[in-house]
Amino acid sequence: MYADTDAMGIVYHTNYIKWFEIGRSEFLREIGVLYSRMEEEGFNLPLTEVYCQYLLPAVYDQILRIETEIAYVNRASLRFNYRILDEQGEKAFVEGYTIHACTTREKKIVRLPKHILEILRVHAPPEEGARRNS
Repeated sequence: MYADTDAMGIVYHTNYIKWFEIGRSEFLREIGVLYSRMEEEGFNLPLTEVYCQYLLPAVYDQILRIETEIAYVNRASLRFNYRILDEQGEKAFVEGYTIHACTTREKKIVRLPKHILEILRVHAPPEEGARRNS
């Protein structure tokens, strides 16, 4: 969208973080883990760390693809890796990751619920993450 670019027609840097969230939400939805259901159960996945390396500038009217994978899952935290690519998947514009803790509504760090942990671990084999495109 034009609103996602700056005066030079380049994607404004904070939009990539927003797109990480879109990739993460869609990835979780695809594997059957819904944020809304977690919240109903009293759990949240707040962001504790974000990293974004800008490789190439994306510009207005480019079609971009978000690749999301689970890098690791611990009892109370997990990490997602992201790549934002051109439509063909040949050029990477951004690479990054986010780390999330599992907390209660009261902001207390707790273990991920067992049924969610099991789903996440299926999609995060040690040798490689489970990659999804959005």
